[in-house]
Amino acid sequence: MGKLKQSIDKVKPHFEKGGKFEKLHSVFDGFYTFLYTPNETSSSGVHIHDSNDSKRTMIIVVLSLLPCCLFGMWNIGYQHALATGGDTSQLLPLFFYGLFAALPQILTAYIVGLGIEFVIAQIRGHEIQEGYLVSGILIPMICPIDTPCWMIAVAVAFAVIFAKEVFGGTGYNFLNVALVARAFLFFAYPSKMSGDNVFVSLGGEHAVDGFTGATPLGQLASGAPGATVTDVLGQPLTFADYFWGFIPGSWGETSTFCILIGMVILLATGIASWKIITSGVAGAFLMSLLAYHFHSDIYPVTMIPPLEQLCLGGFAFAIVFMATDPVTACRTETGKWIYGFLIGVIAIIIRCYNTGYPEGAMLAVLLMNCFASLIDWCVVNSNVRRRMRRTGARAAQ
Repeated sequence: MGKLKQSIDKVKPHFEKGGKFEKLHSVFDGFYTFLYTPNETSSSGVHIHDSNDSKRTMIIVVLSLLPCCLFGMWNIGYQHALATGGDTSQLLPLFFYGLFAALPQILTAYIVGLGIEFVIAQIRGHEIQEGYLVSGILIPMICPIDTPCWMIAVAVAFAVIFAKEVFGGTGYNFLNVALVARAFLFFAYPSKMSGDNVFVSLGGEHAVDGFTGATPLGQLASGAPGATVTDVLGQPLTFADYFWGFIPGSWGETSTFCILIGMVILLATGIASWKIITSGVAGAFLMSLLAYHFHSDIYPVTMIPPLEQLCLGGFAFAIVFMATDPVTACRTETGKWIYGFLIGVIAIIIRCYNTGYPEGAMLAVLLMNCFASLIDWCVVNSNVRRRMRRTGARAAQ
């Protein structure tokens, strides 16, 4: 590694100002700082000297996503084996089936997204932003596995350009980039992204090519009140299946257990806010409890017990990995409680009372992204007014 760094340092002057490749400085700098800590340090100003820069922070987030990613790949193969009557006991064949099914989506998201970021950085003469390291893996994980790569490419291009770069790049966007890509797919191609069905088979001896199975939320929203939720073979699903993730769904967000592992990593490293997660879960639980107590045959999803509501769909994934995005979430401590609580409440309201779209986490997070700055403004001004009143009272004394 030392010899590699020496070799890179030798060619570095060619990419700096005055060098023959100076126009590619942003690209070179992006790769260099990804591999090594920069040689330059700040000599003045209000800077924090720390080797844990944004790139390292984003890498930790990616590592926290690995349990969900690896399990999701296995679950793709598992759901395929269930649909085709294959052997569900072979761990590696199921995993590699899912790996090769998901890999094109992951590569598409990274190639298109990073390509756009590299081009824009070169045009602006800025450094390569590292925020897309997380968005690039999140986007395919929250999409059905049968989403065509060209759809993902279009959605990624739209999200990166119009939800991020037009506002100035990483740190300036007010909407979560991955969720904007998912929302674009949902509204542009609703038949593919309705959320009630999911692709579980690439075809085989015992299944029709492109076989889809209804997700648990899809079955509950479209079925009779009190209907039993089943897998692709018609076998009843249990709470344990929901918790461990042995269910159809967007391949990265089915396992609540793996999401909890990622949550522990994010909280232990101080990257995610425990206040947003706690208040989000509390809001979802209380709203689920209220809907369950006043359930109606018109809205079958209201009959789901609160604990199952937390494990079904993409809520747990959204509250841990999406709502806690430090760029798009609230910054004030009080605001974080309000922000998370409203995400939980709104997600369950959409899920329970909108039978056409039996999943509300995506829209709830995006909606609260729009109000995060307003919440912070209200909290700050409330604190200012309270302090002014306290100061005035002391002056009067």
